[in-house]
Amino acid sequence: MGELEREKKYGKSVPVITESFASKAMVPGDTWKVYLKASDPDGDMNSIAAVVFQPGQGQYQVSYTRVNNENAKEMNGFIYLNTLIPGGYDFLNFETLTLTVQIKDKAGHYSKPVEFPLYFDPRATTQEPPPDGVFKEEGLGPIMTILHPIGGYSSGGFGS
Repeated sequence: MGELEREKKYGKSVPVITESFASKAMVPGDTWKVYLKASDPDGDMNSIAAVVFQPGQGQYQVSYTRVNNENAKEMNGFIYLNTLIPGGYDFLNFETLTLTVQIKDKAGHYSKPVEFPLYFDPRATTQEPPPDGVFKEEGLGPIMTILHPIGGYSSGGFGS
């Protein structure tokens, strides 16, 4: 189905990420929550596209998280990235990454991208919580990306 046919069937409106939040620092090995509020007047939000960029590793493959039909018009919750890596999460100490998120609808439109920087601080105690009353504590799905350590794996771990 071409773009014109998709727009005729699903509409011309583009999804919009209206609010977003993610902690800028966390302990390596924790699960990172990225909060999103999004809407699409046509009610055809289809997936959340997430791309991780990690210095020394480059850009990972795009991860698509399917949007539940109940959330196709209005979405509020969090996607999450597991940062526990094979061979030991200590390889992420003091490393950074950037996550870019967009919402895709059934017509093939993408929202404007939102970027989230993350610094892995082994001294951090907890992730910064989202602002009160803005986001639901509802899991929207995982970011299907497995992080790789900079400089290889420890002995006895994965790939040894």
